[in-house]
Amino acid sequence: MTDLTLAQLIAFNLTLLAAMASPGPAFLLVLRNSMADGRRAGILTGLGLSVIATVWTSAALLGLAALFDLLPWLYGAMKLGGAIYLLYLAWSMWRGASQPLETGTNPSHKRAFRSGVIVNISNPKSVLFAGAVIVVIFPSGLSLSDSALIITNHFIVEITVYSAMAFGLSTPRARAAYLRVKTWADRIASGVMAALGLRLLLER
Repeated sequence: MTDLTLAQLIAFNLTLLAAMASPGPAFLLVLRNSMADGRRAGILTGLGLSVIATVWTSAALLGLAALFDLLPWLYGAMKLGGAIYLLYLAWSMWRGASQPLETGTNPSHKRAFRSGVIVNISNPKSVLFAGAVIVVIFPSGLSLSDSALIITNHFIVEITVYSAMAFGLSTPRARAAYLRVKTWADRIASGVMAALGLRLLLER
């Protein structure tokens, strides 16, 4: 067994933060849900994303990336499902772009967690990323407690970042700014989401 060091954990966190800062489906989903549907929706979306991100890290620690090498059709099937879901999200955003936001109890809150779960569970690239980062940063032969620490640390970093985004983007000023440009903002978000879905579908 090898011991986990603080320097390795810091390097993992910096890599994780850099990846989260890049505008991908997860980032875009939290941004849009927080501004459109409020703080609770943003946090619930982030919670769904965080739970599945830590599942992917757990899978990477167990060697699931190697399973994708052995069964490339499984990776291809997950990519296809993920691309279709991102395109569906893009279509839903475009269709609702010109519609006013609902008032009162917003049913989107009930879908927020689920949308975060599906976006991350339908992105098999996440487990390949986690596997690559783990191989580069951490030594082989980690103990069960060290692996558990990495997984817990990953969840804390993810939910902290997404919750901070939800708080910042759901302020009255941010929400008012969003409402002024809702139609075009949602259509731009729809276009970006569609592009991400097509890239996931077409890349080799």
